[in-house]
Amino acid sequence: MRIVRAAAYRQFQPFRDGPYTCRGQSEDGADSTIVRLETDRGLTGWGEMAPLGSFYAEGFAAGARAGVAELLPRLLGADPRQLLRVNHIMDDAMMGQLYVKAPIDMACWDLLGKAAGLPVAELSGGRFGESVLLYRSISQAAPEVMAAVAKKYLAEGYRRIQVKVGDDPLEDVERMKAVRAVVPAQVLLLADANGAWQVDAALRFVRAMGDADYYLEQPCMTLDENARVRAAARQPMILDESIASLGDLLAAHRIGILNGVTIKLARVGGMTKARLIRDVAVALGLRVTIEDTGGSDIDTAATTHLMLSTPPAQRFHTVDFMNWVTVSNASGMPPTESGQISAPSKPGLGLEVREESLGAPFFEVG
Repeated sequence: MRIVRAAAYRQFQPFRDGPYTCRGQSEDGADSTIVRLETDRGLTGWGEMAPLGSFYAEGFAAGARAGVAELLPRLLGADPRQLLRVNHIMDDAMMGQLYVKAPIDMACWDLLGKAAGLPVAELSGGRFGESVLLYRSISQAAPEVMAAVAKKYLAEGYRRIQVKVGDDPLEDVERMKAVRAVVPAQVLLLADANGAWQVDAALRFVRAMGDADYYLEQPCMTLDENARVRAAARQPMILDESIASLGDLLAAHRIGILNGVTIKLARVGGMTKARLIRDVAVALGLRVTIEDTGGSDIDTAATTHLMLSTPPAQRFHTVDFMNWVTVSNASGMPPTESGQISAPSKPGLGLEVREESLGAPFFEVG
C-alpha cells in the first residue's frame, strides 16, 4: 500500500464557552490543521492538530500549515502502515517541529487500522473496557467566576476539574478554594500552572494550600525547578510541558519528581511516539493522561483510542475536545456520558470525516 495523494485543510474552531485563558493570555478558538492521506488501495486516512495560539507551546498554527506543505510531498510512495519508517522519513526531512508531524502520523494510524480492519485502540495495545474518565479545564478568571463554571461542568457530568493557576500564587489559592467550595469532596481537583510560575511563587502556593487534596500539575517549566517544588509539596505532581520525549520522561523519573505524566500528541510528534512514552510510563507505574493541544472530533478520537489501550491501573483521564469547540469535523464519536468518553469501534479512528465542513484544502499534492 502506498500514499498517492495528500491534502491539508485549515479549520477554525471557536471555543464553546468563550475565550480560554492560561498564562495570562487568551484565545477564542483552535486553529486546526487537518491532513488527508489517500492510498493506491482506495483508503483515506485523517489526522488533526491544533495549537492553543502561539503562546502555549512551541507549535503554532501558521507553522503547522507551512510544515505539512513541506513534508507531505516527501511521503508520496511511502507505505503508511510502516509507522516507524514514516516517522524516520519526516525526521530526516525536517529537524524537530514535532507538532507538524503529529497530524501526518495520526493519518497513518487511521490508514493502518483501516487496512487491518481493526480500530486503533486494538492496534495500540488492546481495548481495556469501553470508556475513559474525562476532566474539564477551567481557564483563569476571578474565583467566583471559576466556581460558577465548575458548577456548570458538574451539571454536565464531569467529575474531574482542572483549575488553571500560574498567576499570583495567593490569588490562585483563592481560585482553588472557591472551586473546592462548590464541588463535592470526591471530585478530583488539579492545579495546573502550565509551567508559568517561578520557583518562589510555586512554593508560596503549595505552602498556602497546606494539606489540601489536589494534584499539582507542571508548576514550573524545567525539571530542576519542579524538583525544588516537589521537595516542598505534599501533593502528587504531574508533568506535562516538561515531557516532549521519552528522554524527558526518563530524566524526570530518575530524579523522582513525578507521579503522573500528561502526553500531548502534538508536543511529542504524534501517536507513534506517544504510544512509546505511554508504554514506558506504564512500566514505571505512573499515572498516564493522553490528550493534545486542541482539535475537534478527529483529534478526540485519536486520544481516546490511545487512552482506552492504556491499562486501567495507570490510566488517569483525558479530554473531549470535540465538546470544547462549536465546530464538528467528523461523525462517529460516541457522545460523552456521565463524565466519560468512548472510542469508535470501526476500523482506524472509526470516523466519517465531514469534508464539506473543511472547505477547500490549502495544499494538495499527488
